[in-house]
Amino acid sequence: MAKPILAALAASLVLAYPLTTAPAHAGDCTGYVVGVRPPSAYNQATGSGFLAVRTGPGSSYRKIGELYAGDEVSAYDRRGNWYAVTCMQGQCMRPFWGQPMPSGWAHGSYLRLGGVCP
Repeated sequence: MAKPILAALAASLVLAYPLTTAPAHAGDCTGYVVGVRPPSAYNQATGSGFLAVRTGPGSSYRKIGELYAGDEVSAYDRRGNWYAVTCMQGQCMRPFWGQPMPSGWAHGSYLRLGGVCP
């Protein structure tokens, strides 16, 4: 008698499983670059009109790319106020300086992120 009840319970759990949502993981974090001047104000010498992408989480690390106001990014790691990001869409795909679609570290005060962020 207990076996049919257990079988029915097991079947209901198997049927309910696909209806549950998959857990979100770090890496499901996307957002936009904010708080920098627009690309029309770009000036490499003064550092305006872009957000620097660096090799590590700090301003002392080498600059390897640029992000611009409105660029969409994915964030996949965090160290303090610095996020490891990758360009997903926007002017960062055709930057004024550096490689297209830069990946590296950017300061979080210039990012508006949402989702499950690190």
